[in-house]
Amino acid sequence: MARQTFWKGYLRLSLVTAAVKLTPATTESNKVRFHVLNRRTKNRVESRYLDSVTHKPVVDKDQVKGYQKDEGDYVLIEDDEIDALGLESTRTIDIDTFVSRETIDWIWYEKPHFLSPADKVGTEAFCVIREAMEASGVVGIARLVLYRRERVVLLEASGKGIILWTLRYGDEVREPTERIEAKTKVDRKLLKVMTGMVEERTGPWSSKLVQDPVQKRMKALLAKKQKASKPTKTPKNVVPVKTEGNVINIMDALKKSLARESRKRPSK
Repeated sequence: MARQTFWKGYLRLSLVTAAVKLTPATTESNKVRFHVLNRRTKNRVESRYLDSVTHKPVVDKDQVKGYQKDEGDYVLIEDDEIDALGLESTRTIDIDTFVSRETIDWIWYEKPHFLSPADKVGTEAFCVIREAMEASGVVGIARLVLYRRERVVLLEASGKGIILWTLRYGDEVREPTERIEAKTKVDRKLLKVMTGMVEERTGPWSSKLVQDPVQKRMKALLAKKQKASKPTKTPKNVVPVKTEGNVINIMDALKKSLARESRKRPSK
């Protein structure tokens, strides 16, 4: 199955430009997900914003971001004001800095993505940038708007492609709470024994080392409960209650539209 491209733009180094696309390098689609239901009716419940004082629903157009400066006193800021603070170009990965790969600690790395050429025309330029970084032992640093936020990103040559990592900002990484004295001496006999234990337990990397046992048990539990439970009957001709918030389930709406269209088509 082809992976979904969620971002397209350009990779640029000086005057060299290549059309590129981003796909996530990780997925959570295999995780078990639950809906919150009304235990009595088995209907899904909806989440809505309520006024904390009046307890009345607040429609989308009346919702605004606020920064608290004093108790009960807020500075209001609009979405377009926040958007204006971002990058002028949100579709160009403009590399203007390179750093040695070994100088960046793993704690700065956040989320990986696969970066690849978007067309045949830009493949040569893409490969030149990638191989230049690989030959120099460096990674590129740039800025990019992803997930509705301006991010610092790191580009690392990997195989025939490039891994683009979002990086954590400086104020997001904490200093160690305790530091070990560099002059601490280690007993040589203990070190020899410990080194032997490490060597005995050393083996090849495998994805099985990071399997989630809880997810596996959860799927087994759900399969068992599905087998034992009776199918829930959905009441017919139930008219959904109109809500003021944006709570439409798009997938359900599409399914209903397709079903309606199929009923309208004349049988052959």
